Amino acid sequence: MNRNFDRYAGIVFFAIGTAFVIGSRSISTSAYGSNVGANVFPLVLGILLALLSIRLVYETFRREKTEKQKENLDYKRFGIIFAAAVLYAYFLEDLGFVISTFLFLMIGFQTMQRGRIWVSLIISAAFSFGVYYLYVNVLDGSLPGFPAWLF
Repeated sequence: MNRNFDRYAGIVFFAIGTAFVIGSRSISTSAYGSNVGANVFPLVLGILLALLSIRLVYETFRREKTEKQKENLDYKRFGIIFAAAVLYAYFLEDLGFVISTFLFLMIGFQTMQRGRIWVSLIISAAFSFGVYYLYVNVLDGSLPGFPAWLF
């Protein structure tokens, strides 16, 4: 990728991650029927985003300066994944966490690399069910379950 773009994107994402961390501190630490508060995910994701951004900025300085190949930006893939993320957020309550996350991951995996359907199916299903189980059963949190019309 372009080093300047990566560097500026890393700085912007660091600012966003820091804003998530600061903003999560004002969210309630507990939720009704849940031992894990609403502030946990924004806090963890903000920290993760900030750390990955620091890594990205570091990598832009570490790359060799002789790297001069021009890459075309792939707007089609970006558009597909962006639309999938918007639809994921829109349908999360209606379809539930497991189904919407599974569909989002399948679209993302197949957009990034065509083929290997079975591997994508297994990873998407394992991640969706695994995160749901860990968050709801182990951490006693609450996520949108399966839709009522399904059963």
